[in-house]
Amino acid sequence: MKLPTLWSHHDVADPFRSMRREMEDLFSDFARRWPSIDFGMQPPAVDVAETKETYEVTAEIPGVDQADIKLSIDGNRLVIAGEKKKESEQKDKDWRMVERSYGSFQRVVALPFDLREDAVSAWFDKGVLHLTVRKPPAAVAQQKKIEIRTGAPAAQKPA
Repeated sequence: MKLPTLWSHHDVADPFRSMRREMEDLFSDFARRWPSIDFGMQPPAVDVAETKETYEVTAEIPGVDQADIKLSIDGNRLVIAGEKKKESEQKDKDWRMVERSYGSFQRVVALPFDLREDAVSAWFDKGVLHLTVRKPPAAVAQQKKIEIRTGAPAAQKPA
């Protein structure tokens, strides 16, 4: 490992360029020596869409077996949890780069009403979990459209 110098003879006019290059070299050297830092499985990316009668939740969970996904309800919260298991490790390999992550994950989606188990349908296809949550009749009936008028509001008279 080379120690940083303030500037080289090439960068006498701009010592900051030299210092930046030295710092980049230092960090790239560190990355080469320690190629992977395991932070565990990241929570899945989730999309939530609302229709008049349902919420549709889509979660990307690549590399996880369907049997390793747990779906539960906690009041108004839909809890997606699971574990991505590590493949059998082979000791005879000298790993140069490891970017895939393994471990447990959990993602919670809060909805504006308490959930019922029979209102949730789930499908898992090609690493994507698809959920449909039917809104309770009271939540559907509460939705009202508010008219937006053009122009400034009428001046209010003092009481």
